Amino acid sequence: MAETKKVRVKLVKSFIARPPKQERIANALGLRRIGDSAVHADTPQIRGMIDRINHLLEVTEE
Repeated sequence: MAETKKVRVKLVKSFIARPPKQERIANALGLRRIGDSAVHADTPQIRGMIDRINHLLEVTEE
């Protein structure tokens, strides 16, 4: 069985004055405040969430 790729996302900008949907997406990724990071499987669903708020994130592949 092949290992699944992982992606680490880190919140680097605030979602103050952003649409509420962007804050909900960040919360769904497990990012609550600036500096928080989370590791997720590299799936199309996670990539879609990252693409929606990529201006607030720093993304690295693991």
